[in-house]
Amino acid sequence: MQKIMEYHWTTKLRLLVFSSHIVHWGLLLALSVLIYGSHAPLITLCKVDKKIPFSSSSCVVLIELAKFIVSLGLLFLRDRHSLHIAVSWKHVVPYAVPALLYAVNNNLVVFMQVHMDPSTFQVLSNLKIASTALLYSAALRKRLNHRQWLSLALLMATGICHTYSSMGTPKQKVDEAIPGTQFHITALGLLLLLVYCIVSGLAAVYTELILKTQRLPLNLQNLFLYFFGIVVNSGAHLASAEVSSGFFDGYSWWVGVIVVTQALNGLLMSVVMKHSSNITRLFVISCSMLVNAVYSVALFNLQLTPLFFVSVFFIAVAIHLYYHV
Repeated sequence: MQKIMEYHWTTKLRLLVFSSHIVHWGLLLALSVLIYGSHAPLITLCKVDKKIPFSSSSCVVLIELAKFIVSLGLLFLRDRHSLHIAVSWKHVVPYAVPALLYAVNNNLVVFMQVHMDPSTFQVLSNLKIASTALLYSAALRKRLNHRQWLSLALLMATGICHTYSSMGTPKQKVDEAIPGTQFHITALGLLLLLVYCIVSGLAAVYTELILKTQRLPLNLQNLFLYFFGIVVNSGAHLASAEVSSGFFDGYSWWVGVIVVTQALNGLLMSVVMKHSSNITRLFVISCSMLVNAVYSVALFNLQLTPLFFVSVFFIAVAIHLYYHV
């Protein structure tokens, strides 16, 4: 009888722990979706005369610096024992690779604008989902079944629907909108886009790989990751034309909100990649597109198109196929 009671209470305790774990993950992912979705509307709120008044490269440096400071504080508060761990350059140097890869992609985005229009870039950049999934499957040896591949294809379709939906313009502005919605891309542009998608997937998968293979506390790993992020992005800022203006020129409190939210989102994504996967990150990004649309309706009185509801359907089916929920 006593053994039965012990088994009963043990089972009940495990269920409570599991439920608590599910709730924590749900809150973390929901917060990340809300932050991801808020980024574009916040950028719009910062604009003055339809132009971004601040240096985007300086903003990225501040975001990396904020993540570094928070990681350092968490390291001392929660992982103080790890300060006695012997760390060699072999542990640290690998974290420079993601920073360099993301820097390459940031420059590719600028260069690609010459060889394609923004709408074409937005549509075709959804190939990042495929490249990330392929590299994830190969590098981490995670075999995906047919249902899971189909769910990822639906995520790509969601991104394309979102792009077409955002191209909708009022009737009186059709003539103004035509140049921006004529799709064009050169052969070199297509090649650069493929490189961009591969590098993007490689950076994400490589980050997940080192976070999972190194037996170090996440806060210490983040410290290495964001240190190189600060170094590389500071160099990019100094090398850019934007350096001619002041570092904080054009800043407003909306920019401060962007720095705080994007820093928090970066920290949340490191938790996702350490304890879940890049596939989860892809679902977060896809769901954030829908949140982005809702924010735009609330803040800028934009109207939802039928493609928005198609996107909602695709996301729901994709989640069901991949996670069996």
